[in-house]
Amino acid sequence: MRRLILAVLAAPALFAPALYALKPDTRPPIGTTLHITGRVTDAATGRPLAGAQVAVVGGPAGALTRADGSYRLDAPLPRSGRLELAAQMIGYARQPRSVRPRGDSVRVDFALAPAAVALDEAVVTGVTKTAAAPRAILAQRRAAVGRTAMAAASAAPPGLADRAAAPRAGGRRDTAFNTEAYARIDENPFLAVTANPLSTFSIDVDRASYSNLRRFVAEGQRPPADAVRIEEMVNYFTFDAPEPPAGRPLAVVTEVAPAPWAPAHRLVRLLLRAPSVAADRLPPSNLVFLVDVSGSMDEPDKLPLVKSSLELLVNELRPEDRVALVVYAGAAGLVLPPTPGDRKEVIREAISRLEAGGSTAGGAGLELAYRVARENFRAGGNNRVILATDGDFNVGPSSDAEMVRLIEEKRKEGTFLTVLGFGTGNLKDSKMEQLADHGNGNYAYIDDLLEARKVLVHEMGGTLHTVAKDVKIQVEFNPARVRAYRLIGYENRLLASEDFNDDAKDAGELGAGHAVTALYELIPAGAASDTPVRVPDSLRYQRTRVAADAASHPELLFLKVRYKDPDGARSKLLEQPVLDGGRAPSGDFRFAAAVAELGMLLRGSEHRGAASLDQVLALARAGLGEDPGEYRRGFVRLAERIGALGWLEGTVAATPEPPARLR
Repeated sequence: MRRLILAVLAAPALFAPALYALKPDTRPPIGTTLHITGRVTDAATGRPLAGAQVAVVGGPAGALTRADGSYRLDAPLPRSGRLELAAQMIGYARQPRSVRPRGDSVRVDFALAPAAVALDEAVVTGVTKTAAAPRAILAQRRAAVGRTAMAAASAAPPGLADRAAAPRAGGRRDTAFNTEAYARIDENPFLAVTANPLSTFSIDVDRASYSNLRRFVAEGQRPPADAVRIEEMVNYFTFDAPEPPAGRPLAVVTEVAPAPWAPAHRLVRLLLRAPSVAADRLPPSNLVFLVDVSGSMDEPDKLPLVKSSLELLVNELRPEDRVALVVYAGAAGLVLPPTPGDRKEVIREAISRLEAGGSTAGGAGLELAYRVARENFRAGGNNRVILATDGDFNVGPSSDAEMVRLIEEKRKEGTFLTVLGFGTGNLKDSKMEQLADHGNGNYAYIDDLLEARKVLVHEMGGTLHTVAKDVKIQVEFNPARVRAYRLIGYENRLLASEDFNDDAKDAGELGAGHAVTALYELIPAGAASDTPVRVPDSLRYQRTRVAADAASHPELLFLKVRYKDPDGARSKLLEQPVLDGGRAPSGDFRFAAAVAELGMLLRGSEHRGAASLDQVLALARAGLGEDPGEYRRGFVRLAERIGALGWLEGTVAATPEPPARLR
């Protein structure tokens, strides 16, 4: 027996055919469609590479990697039975891989080594079945050698190349399962001045609507009308304004010119500017990152993008800052206790461990985050919870009213709330906006790393440091000069006239360096206009009288602003008359009007008058100015893309730039 065993061991080849014959042949038939998935990373750092190209060698099938470096493509199995793939990206050496699949699915990962590759040496083959493909391919051609999406996000201020170099995470979604939620907007009508002499509202510096709109356009989908909030579109952009005078936290800029879409009407631009504060002079921060890690966040443009976005903010932390990390899914938990800002590797490591899964107990997460913030409260500092989510709270104590009461209670204690929205398909925009408003914070939608960098790095002071709270505007119109008016946007920020003097009434906040713009469209007294104006029935017991000197007064309106210091309980008042000057409109005026006009076109506004996409483009190009960061040029490209998609009848746009350059 022993001799037989030795013989088998000495001559395995004699028995190999029989042994192999016992194993089933799992190789798929030639021509089978293979489902290929994998991930592309930087071989030196292990970081995912977004926008890398993975393609079948010699074939048409290919794909581009998402923000987390993952890709997916389908291809037929070649006659040889062996699949030849290659991954490449500008700034990295091309890496081929050869695999022999054993089923109809196969995973192939790549780790690309950095290399100096000349731009004219890159060969881009056809890439199919991904909406991101055209813009990402062009982005690779324009990107600087060796620059990844993360590098672009953490380098110098974003210019055109930076925006082009970072394809948006994720691709087109299956809209059959779209459960996104937006609050209904009933557009402000024209009101008669004699019956409604006062217009009162809370200022707003949310900008989420514009970046969310940009995401819809990049995916070729027309946004719902209620997702188009014109005031947020206008306030996405920065406008020139002087620093406030000494001793005042706000500067006021006003301008009046004809309304482009209704030349017989007047358009009034009001701008409030908060003072800038250098980053090294900001008060110490006590930040609690509250991250949604529920199953709905398991998408490339959700949790992976959240993690990369928070890492950008970590880069800006100082030793005197503290940051904690709380997560919630089926339950809430503390992942990282309050940690000094100079222990960046510890904070990054905690962020990197986050994974999605489970249902969403949003209420429990908020309670824990606020408790952690309160236990580490910094008197005179910036105490804030930063919530990162798609807003899909669906389990546990998560009713809107219950969470709003919790947020309002903590706001009074001095802990504010910033909300960052991510992802598509089930974005709960209305809920996130409501939470931020009640939390004395702001709401931003993050569609890529460059938007995260804009919000959390370039605008960090304004995003995280409040310099004036409960800011309200009240405008009184001169009936001798203005027959009717309408406030453009701010539909969900309107206040009763008596709320202006009520210091218990919550309103909006301004952060360091932030500016907020409001636009009014006026119908001058005596102007020929067929615009419907809402006028109530005449009163039986009262009569409205116009002051005798109103007609000789040069004022169109009188502007009043109330605000509180960040830790104050009593409001302060600013007042300023606004005249109808004869100056030509500034570039900022033209650009703000262009953004508002595009919003009206997308909403199908009944007040759009003679608005057209051609006029939007002409106004925007005339108002480009110096355009640091090229955000205004990104708006022009966005408008051109909308024209190419054919959503707006009766307008002709120029040939649009590729979607990669919408930003």
